[in-house]
Amino acid sequence: MVIQQFFIPGIAHSSYLVGTAGTCAVIDPARDIDRYLDAAADLGFTITHVLETHLHADFVSGHMDLAEKTGARIYAPESGSCAFPHEPVADGTRFSVGDIRFDVLDTPGHTPDGVTYVATDLSRGDEPVAVFPGDTLFVGDVGRPDLFPGQARDLAAHLYESLHDKILALPDHCMVFPAHGAGSLCGRAMGSMRSTTIGYERRYNAALTIADREEFVRSLTTGMPPAPDHFSRCSEINRRGPPLVRTLPAIRPMKPAEFRDRAGKGDAVVLSVNDYAAFGGQHVPGSYHIDLAGNFSTFAGWVLPPEREVLIVAGSWAEAEAAVVMLRRVGLDRAVGYLDGGVHAWVTAGYPAAHVPQLSPAETHAMITGGRAVLVDVRAPEEYEEDHVEGAVNIMVTDLRERSAGLDPARPLVVMCRTGHRSSLGCSILRQKGFVEVYNAAGGTTGYRAAGYA
Repeated sequence: MVIQQFFIPGIAHSSYLVGTAGTCAVIDPARDIDRYLDAAADLGFTITHVLETHLHADFVSGHMDLAEKTGARIYAPESGSCAFPHEPVADGTRFSVGDIRFDVLDTPGHTPDGVTYVATDLSRGDEPVAVFPGDTLFVGDVGRPDLFPGQARDLAAHLYESLHDKILALPDHCMVFPAHGAGSLCGRAMGSMRSTTIGYERRYNAALTIADREEFVRSLTTGMPPAPDHFSRCSEINRRGPPLVRTLPAIRPMKPAEFRDRAGKGDAVVLSVNDYAAFGGQHVPGSYHIDLAGNFSTFAGWVLPPEREVLIVAGSWAEAEAAVVMLRRVGLDRAVGYLDGGVHAWVTAGYPAAHVPQLSPAETHAMITGGRAVLVDVRAPEEYEEDHVEGAVNIMVTDLRERSAGLDPARPLVVMCRTGHRSSLGCSILRQKGFVEVYNAAGGTTGYRAAGYA
């Protein structure tokens, strides 16, 4: 029995190839499927099954692409009411992939349709050896139940039953391979390990140590981080069956004049993916800025309007292509072009550029000392509560779209996050809102603390 994990940073998504005897299944695949095709070829396996644990909210799944490419059958939760051809599975469903027997458990809670796949390697014995719970159980955490309006308490109660009555009934030695890890917003406080065991989680997972059902429900329905805008969109895309990647438009190079004209029609947005220092130096006016080195997919899905085309400004063709892959992961399928030659070509053509000054920690301290500027901390509320600069105004970066009206456009604004990535996105949003004197605190609270100003 072979289990190979594939981890995508940023969205912290884990998917798996599980196989034996020349055949394999892929569980919760990403949309860029070449990784699975290459791995299966290297192992001498044929992909015959694609298994979905639930309708994923934080990314668009690759089940349709993988099934078309390989002829594999898709297995998906019966309660998900999926609109694409598939084999519906529910409590008690059993099927085999080579020498591996999969038993299905209904495990709603994170979503109403969640299932868990329990794997038994029949070539070794008749006890379960691995479990793939999707987003029901994580390392050190459990799935959040608050993604469906008005259903949080009911789903939290279902989650309690799914965990205690079903998953924890598995033997302690059973390996656990969750669909997400630390950094994902599908839970609250996941651990950094990529896998675990039932016994380890039984002993050390704080949520599982809550024996009282009502207390468990209460703990999972308070203090959850906000859910990104694309979560509800992705769930529905996955239920319908995502468009095949091969049918999506390819980005093409655009000379500055064409890029400017296309951006000016009002049905497209300009997205700069350069690092924040380059964006600050000069950028196409009105651009969004999401640094490729940050949590790109999550924030792109959160703030970019899905109904509009995306025009990319990058340092190279390779960066633009990487951005397209990451946009498609969150259902943003309308990236159509990139600025050929980048910002250098733009200004060489004589077009105006905008700027966001980048402040060192010392410059940030000088600006905010004595009230010369307003410090806007764009981290999540729980980050702010843990540690912040005195006098800072906390508005989460994604909330600047609606809450910027509470800031004084006549005063200088210094925008700060943990390192400078989210704050640069915040600066780009504020510039779109008409704020003129906006500064990015390069290095964020990390640099500010290291300089001795905390």
